[in-house]
Amino acid sequence: MPLTSDDEIRSREELVAFIRDLHQDYLRQGQDWENSTLDRFLEALAAWTESSDGWYRNFGKDLPANGDWTFIARALSAATVYE
Repeated sequence: MPLTSDDEIRSREELVAFIRDLHQDYLRQGQDWENSTLDRFLEALAAWTESSDGWYRNFGKDLPANGDWTFIARALSAATVYE
């Protein structure tokens, strides 16, 4: 289910589809995830984001300079209250 180093999300619709697929994967086999609780998932998300430049470097890619960090933060924040 994870993105490979060659995968790209190019649109909001693709991101929505990816998030829905991730949710379905969790429902099917979340017990097998390394970070299967919200607290562990969020901690891993923060840790990976902090060191993501290393992931990009390991795959010969550049960390996206113009990534929309605010959009991602808003989405995560909104998910705490959105119905």
